[in-house]
Amino acid sequence: MRVIVLPVKSLSESKTRLAPVLTPLERGALTLAMLEDVMDVTQAVAGWETWVVSPDEAVLEIALERAAHAVREQKPTLTSAVRQVEEEATGRDAGALAVLLPDTPLVTLEALTSALRTLGPVVLAPATDESGTNLLIRRPPTAIRARFGADSYRKHLEAAAGADLPTAVIETPELAFDLDLPGDILTVLDARRRGRTAEVCLDMDLPARIGTHT
Repeated sequence: MRVIVLPVKSLSESKTRLAPVLTPLERGALTLAMLEDVMDVTQAVAGWETWVVSPDEAVLEIALERAAHAVREQKPTLTSAVRQVEEEATGRDAGALAVLLPDTPLVTLEALTSALRTLGPVVLAPATDESGTNLLIRRPPTAIRARFGADSYRKHLEAAAGADLPTAVIETPELAFDLDLPGDILTVLDARRRGRTAEVCLDMDLPARIGTHT
């Protein structure tokens, strides 16, 4: 068994860096839209299961409606949620675990499939600023400890080096982009990709609203 896990915060705490332009309800709607766009991709990958871990009922309901495996987060912080999933995946004899952050609405099936086919015990796709990690693949799921949070990309590289494990680094725009700041919304719209994320941004008239904050 091979698993792609999508960790999602409580909607009330999601995307706080967008607070200058979005209300809490709007941030929650955007988070759910990105999740579904990313699930469209992960659920199209042959041979991999999609799991969603979150403390939020609305998020877990979407996972169940889409026949994904829903995992109720037991302890806060992203790293704790990932470790919870590691334990379950290991208990089910999963051979590989990919953690994909679901605020990556420009990810494509081609880019994700290529990354998942990359050989090695540790595969990383850094965020554009090479500070965060947008995708972490481990074979087996506990090959190294997950180090999500500040400066996670460097920490994952160091963990792999410390364990003397080869690390493959995937640098593609589709996996490097994550939506964190108001300007990132314009990047999504400029990409002209169909999807729920773009639809929600347009429905909320975000191009005009962001213009008043720049």
